[in-house]
Amino acid sequence: MAVSDSDLIQAWTQVLTLSRLRRGDTVTVLTTEGVTHPQTLRCAMTAAGLLGARVNRLDLAPVNGEKSLSRDSLAYLGATPLSGNRAAIAALKASDLVIDLMTLLFSPEQHDILQGGGKILLAVEPPEILLRMVPTEADRARVLACGALLENAREMRVTSAAGTDLLCPLGEFPVIKEYGFVDEPGRWDHWPSGFALTWPNERATRGRIVVDKGDILLPTKSYVNDPIVMEVADGYVTSITGGMDAELLSDYMASFNDPEAYAMSHIGWGAQTRARWSTLGLYDREATIGMDARAYAGNFLFSLGPNNEVGGSRSTACHMDIPLRRCTVSLDGREVVIEGRLLEERLAGAGAAS
Repeated sequence: MAVSDSDLIQAWTQVLTLSRLRRGDTVTVLTTEGVTHPQTLRCAMTAAGLLGARVNRLDLAPVNGEKSLSRDSLAYLGATPLSGNRAAIAALKASDLVIDLMTLLFSPEQHDILQGGGKILLAVEPPEILLRMVPTEADRARVLACGALLENAREMRVTSAAGTDLLCPLGEFPVIKEYGFVDEPGRWDHWPSGFALTWPNERATRGRIVVDKGDILLPTKSYVNDPIVMEVADGYVTSITGGMDAELLSDYMASFNDPEAYAMSHIGWGAQTRARWSTLGLYDREATIGMDARAYAGNFLFSLGPNNEVGGSRSTACHMDIPLRRCTVSLDGREVVIEGRLLEERLAGAGAAS
């Protein structure tokens, strides 16, 4: 259902206030020609202006259209409209806040901006999804508690009745906490979101992943109809077997012609209580990037592909996000998610400890 400008401006005002936007700050809104949602752009700029910021817009032409198999902004990573564009990069580095309505994720330019102390807030979902999942301080507290549990763990084990049994040693890479706003210098976040994640130790993950009926593949944005079995050894998926869904996934990943596409990337779980597993089925595939699927509370979200986002050396244009239902996630032998149910009591303990 459509939303009004006044409601969306109010939502942006809340997010920007949580992001500690101050009067006189410079805000640059990064957009893609012909792609960025006009209402999101209009309301973001209005809200920032009403809060007293100096607001600029930087609109760039899209790239990679001839390489990607999909119009999804996460379907082909690597070069961005900022690559080699020194003037544009300079403008963004001079900004206190970059509102990314383009999708700059997994790019060296993003790291460059953040290292200079700038903040980046990504927001590319349709306005009604943004409005339903406006972040709150409670979201932040829940995600920070999840992150604290991950930071103190040295091993994650994921099991399911479908047959998943995955062992992920931890500690080599930092923990990322996404709660939907940027309240610290050098912070990146994504509205909407609500999950904690990290990367398993390089070449250490082993076991089996069963993507069961009803689980979701992203960025193909499809519910699985028949189980897909992935064998994992030394941090890489070594085989993908099953029916038609397995064949479709295998063919999509093979199109990148890159062995690094099969490496284990980030792992974690969803903590957003307003996100829903079922929402993806209500949208045209080109209308959303599937943040409900990534963030709904109690999922186990794993990824294949790059780790350069956290300082690793692995970069690949292929990035699969696969949220699973009904998994049990244990950290050092203690469950944090049981059969898809997030244990709030564990989070309360972690929040108290942190």
